[in-house]
Formats: sequence, structure tokens, C-alpha cells
Amino acid sequence: MKNAIFLTAFAVGIGISAGPATAEILAIMNYESKPEDQLKSLKLSGDVPRREGLAIIDVDPESPNFGRVISDIPIDSATVAHHIFYDRTMSKAYITGLQQPALQVLNLTQNPYRLHTIETPPCEMAEDVILDEANERWYLTCMGSGKVIVGDVVTDEVVGEIALPGTYPHGLAVNSMIDRILVTSTITPDLTSPDEFVSEVRASDLKPLGKIKMSNAESPSKVAPVEVFFVPGAEPATAIVTNMFGNTLEALVWDTDAQEFDRETLFDFAEHGASVPLEIYFNDNETPDRMYVTTAMKPGHLHIFDISEGPTKPKLLKQVVTADGAHHVGFTPDFKYGFVQNSFINLPDMSDGSVSVVDLVNGEVVASMATLKDAGFNPNSLALLPEWNHLAGH
Repeated sequence: MKNAIFLTAFAVGIGISAGPATAEILAIMNYESKPEDQLKSLKLSGDVPRREGLAIIDVDPESPNFGRVISDIPIDSATVAHHIFYDRTMSKAYITGLQQPALQVLNLTQNPYRLHTIETPPCEMAEDVILDEANERWYLTCMGSGKVIVGDVVTDEVVGEIALPGTYPHGLAVNSMIDRILVTSTITPDLTSPDEFVSEVRASDLKPLGKIKMSNAESPSKVAPVEVFFVPGAEPATAIVTNMFGNTLEALVWDTDAQEFDRETLFDFAEHGASVPLEIYFNDNETPDRMYVTTAMKPGHLHIFDISEGPTKPKLLKQVVTADGAHHVGFTPDFKYGFVQNSFINLPDMSDGSVSVVDLVNGEVVASMATLKDAGFNPNSLALLPEWNHLAGH
């Protein structure tokens, strides 16, 4: 019944107003039906056809419409839409899919919003779309194809490709100042064999230069590096990497003289009762003094670090329990709130389906939005709409 009511509400599908309303924060989430066992645990009927879509929901805990579905955009149910990434102007959103080879783009200057397809070369398990600093190129990682597809942000035409055979590309970071691209090699498409390297690529000509092992343990260490981001404004250039199964936070620090990266371990989440670190965020796009990292394994956390003494000296300030599967986070421009999407590809003990509203100043959960969860869906990604969003170093 809950599922049926939810879908009826979605059928209304209204457009979005031109500007933010009072006491309203809108988030966009791509969602999919929960697995059958989770539907049964929620006492929901399993006879509803599998569904995917983009839901726009009011997530402001101070709003009288908290949790209300504002709009819905259907997605082919065979897509398994995965991540949402903005370009640097936040005028368009790129949406990757684990099953369909095409990349989808949402033009955020149109009203109502519409999805368009970007034809790319075959890309198995499309994971991340990362933009360069100038907002000229996008890079699409293909975890099942061993390559990265490069596109033009203005035209969305494919302009290049990085071949990384024998790797499983997932996270990617670009630093044009040192002419480098870093690409994590995470895990095989069947999720059975974690890898342990970050590939180093020359940004100017897309030439692979080698691999950096992300562990001191004997190979295969199976630490599964998953996301990588350069710390905004850091000197020397410093990239932060999450080892998904190694449960550590790693730093790759650029050595200008040697023209190579030095690796060091910064933090061990397992020592703090947390595991499966995923996403990394910063509170400023130029000189951040806070870093935020999610860990997904039950119960799921948002970790708040002080990096005012430098990115390689993080101090854990708060470890906020959210819910199973803590994954992506949307941040308001004033960093009053962080909205944590709790679901990691429908995996057991990591797919609660709720959104936790975290007071970032006090480091505590102040509300939980369960609209999708209660209807039998899991959000796979979350981003605040541009009027309410900070890119948080992405």
C-alpha cells in the first residue's frame, strides 16, 4: 500500500520553481526498488514492478513539507542508475549507470528538468564523472571496461579515452598544475576480487605512467581504493584516497623534485569501530579546514575531521552515527547541514534507504527522511539542487 501511494504521488511530477522557497531545501536522488528480502522486512508487497527514477524531495528539517516528493523523473528500470555529479557551474548533472552503457545528463537550466542521453563508447559499470578545474573536460570511469572516457563539457561529445587494462577504474581526480590524473582501481565487476592500486596518468596527453600501491601489506592486499580527491589549495598537491576494504584514509603527496607521489596512511577507521570508507568532501573549494568522510558498514557514519594543520594531519572531531550504508552527502553553502544518503548499491547491512540530516556544527543527527525507504526504495545517490548546494571540493 505504501508503495502504491508513493507512486501515485510521483505521477503528479510537477516542475521546479525558479528560486528557493522559504524553509525549503530540495535534494535530487536517484532511487531503485529495494531487493525482495528488504521489501519483506518492511512488510511491503513484492508484486510491484521494479522501478528507478530521480526523485526531488524537500529535505529541510525545518520545513512543513519535510519529506514531501516534489517531482519525479522516470529512468529505465534496467539502468541501475548509480551516481549524480554536477559540472562546476551546477548547470547540468551527469548520471552514471551500472548496467546501461550510455551516460545521462540532466540540464538544470530547463524547467521542467529533462534527461538526455550522451552516447559514449561501451562503458561497463559506469561509476564516476569528474570535472577538470577549468570545467572543460569530464572523465567517466568504467570499472568493468578498464578505461576512462573523456568528454567535452560544452558539447558533451567524447574527445578521448584512457586505456587502463587490467584495472577497475572507479574514483578519479585531476590536478592540472602538476599535469596528473589519478584513477583508483577498486574491484572486479562481480565484486569478488578487490584491487590495491591507483593508476597515475599524465593529464596533458592522457598517457598512463604507472601504478601506486595503496598498502604496505603483501600483495594481493585487497584494500580496494575507491575514491580519490585532491585537497583544494593544498601545497604540495595532496590527494586523499579511501581504501574501501582496507578501512584506511591514505594520502598521496606530490614530490616536486622527484616528480612522483609519496603515500602515507592517515587514519584507520577500524580502530574507531567503523568500516567501508567511501566518499570524501571538504568545506571549502580553496582553503578547507574540515574534511568529511562517510563509512558505510552497519551502522554507517559521517566522520568530521579538522585539517587546519594540513591535510596529512587530520584530527577526528566527530563520528556521527547515521544509518546503514552512509554514502553520498549534500552540503548547504553555510555548512549548517549535511544530508547523508544511507544506501550502498543495495548491499546487506549497507542499504537502510533513509537520509540523515546532520547538524554539522554540533555533529549530531537532527532528523531522518524516510520517504523512499518507507515506500520500498533505496536512494543510490544524493545531491542538493544548485540553489542549496555547496560542491564541497568536488
